[in-house]
Amino acid sequence: MIKVSLRPVISKINLPTVLKTAVLPGDSIERLFVATQTGEIFYIGYGVIGTFLDIRQHIIKLGASGGGYDERGLIGLAFHPEFYNNGLFYLHYSVSGTQGPGAFPGALPESFKPNPCDAGTLNLKWVNREILYDHIDTIEEWVLRPNGQPQKRRTLLNLRRPFFNHNGVNSLNFSPETGKLVLTTGDGGSGYDPFNLSQDNMEIAGKIIEIDVMKDTFIYNPPVVTRFNELPGPIQETLTVIAKGVRNIPGISYQWLYNQYIKYVGNVGQDLVESIFSFVQYRPIPVTQLVHASFMKSEPDQEGFINFGWRGWEGAFPTSFIKGCSANPALDEKTMAYYNDAVKTSVQRIQPLTSYFHKDPRPDKFGGTSLTGVQPYMGNEIPYLTGSVVFTDFARKSQFPVRGVLAYTKVRTDCKLNDFSVIETDYNFGSQSAFYVSLGTNLDQTRLYLGVYSSMRVTDPKQGTVFEIIP
Repeated sequence: MIKVSLRPVISKINLPTVLKTAVLPGDSIERLFVATQTGEIFYIGYGVIGTFLDIRQHIIKLGASGGGYDERGLIGLAFHPEFYNNGLFYLHYSVSGTQGPGAFPGALPESFKPNPCDAGTLNLKWVNREILYDHIDTIEEWVLRPNGQPQKRRTLLNLRRPFFNHNGVNSLNFSPETGKLVLTTGDGGSGYDPFNLSQDNMEIAGKIIEIDVMKDTFIYNPPVVTRFNELPGPIQETLTVIAKGVRNIPGISYQWLYNQYIKYVGNVGQDLVESIFSFVQYRPIPVTQLVHASFMKSEPDQEGFINFGWRGWEGAFPTSFIKGCSANPALDEKTMAYYNDAVKTSVQRIQPLTSYFHKDPRPDKFGGTSLTGVQPYMGNEIPYLTGSVVFTDFARKSQFPVRGVLAYTKVRTDCKLNDFSVIETDYNFGSQSAFYVSLGTNLDQTRLYLGVYSSMRVTDPKQGTVFEIIP
């Protein structure tokens, strides 16, 4: 059993969605940057806390539809690999004033469940998208000016989203392999991906997308879209798609090991299981090729294209919904939600590296709720973790007061499903809840940071603490 301590770095902040480090232009130390869901970015170094940027007035009114719970807001922050020299950084957030009625007006997002006996629920289409949407997300390029003031340079994408949930979080990261900005988008929300956006090649939802930010499109405010073929040609030419079949995702991370980059992606589960995938080789498809194939009504070459299998598959299981057994309340009945989708994607999908379950009777495991972070650890200070992949779960099932979970798995190169172990923490949260909402690392992956919030509601302010995970 690995035991760690938690050392508070910053407290009494709003919900921390992204934890990254960077060296400011002209500076000599690597500082921790903390982005909050409400729109603030703080930086910390040598015990000094400063505000890097405050875009709260640009963020949609949070907590309106979900009883204070929300998955919108400032959800992505990435620093250009040359940030120290060029001052460029990137933001992904939900835009103020864009609140719509949602794709199912009046319905709660989690209320949708497919009915295998009703074909209508299995083949729903998202119609009237210009009116029936929840909000608009934007991905922007900013620059830190020589006077220390950040300024927006241009908008890369404007995305219309069907529901308030599944927008991704920690959704912007740079690939050390390609030098491109990687955007991880969730499937657009509700439950069970009602419109199957994640498997549709034309839909931006449910994908991992590389953006070549060095190509200038000369389009500084792109149209608001949901599909790749609605984008102007110059923007299409900057985009390639790495993967599809994403439900919701707490970012992508990269680990240099055995002379190659291993990529890790966590896919948040529906009712059964949370999954972490890893892959090394992949062949992204240029968006121009996807659009051309769609126009010609042909299938693009998908050799080397990554598919996580959602909505037919939830990790290594066919997607199911759960009903209580009337004869035995201690047991559940699992019903396959989308048989045809499971068959269709069965050979295209990749297997998870590891999975953990919402119910797990094994004494050394836990019942999870939602995966909130996946990061490799390459440091030596916590020796048994060196070279592992650490992950966080929002809240352990049936534990009061609420506690999140830290766990880890080892790297495998043989593509077999791996086991995982819980990491014990000795921090005393007292009677307060402690939801584990984010996980971050420094540039060389030798330090780990954990974001904790003591409420599920983003509307409860200043309930957040960021810890460094130490031996």
